[in-house]
Amino acid sequence: MAKIGTDTIPRLGQRQHGFTLLELLVVISIIAVATAGTALALRDSSSGTLEREAERLAALLEAGRAQSRASGVPVRWHSVAGGFEFVGLPPERLPTQWLSDSTSVRGDSQLLLGPEPLIAAQGITLVSREAPAIALRVATDGLRPFAVQPVP
Repeated sequence: MAKIGTDTIPRLGQRQHGFTLLELLVVISIIAVATAGTALALRDSSSGTLEREAERLAALLEAGRAQSRASGVPVRWHSVAGGFEFVGLPPERLPTQWLSDSTSVRGDSQLLLGPEPLIAAQGITLVSREAPAIALRVATDGLRPFAVQPVP
């Protein structure tokens, strides 16, 4: 007759070592949720940078447009190496550098911002050298403010 060993069955009052299956499953599920949350929170850096550039440029173009209307002086925006400039405004009025060195303008790189309240429909396309397949257009129909639009 086989004798059952008593050393494998814990006795009352003895401490068990290790973790239960439920504790391990809880820890693994917490790690999985944290990993998924982190992955969803992280965006593609090149598309995020380009989107910030486009939003910033739309705001700067509107500021230049408002200053042109207020002063009655025509203001032109155009891209230059490493940035852009507003011709017709004092140089210290608005920023003239991209946030990222990889940002550039594709195609026509000149806009007329005013001083008339209604301007021609116009826009520019921003691209990133890090991800050339991603492009955003900053445009206006002439009446509404400049806004960021996806490039079809």
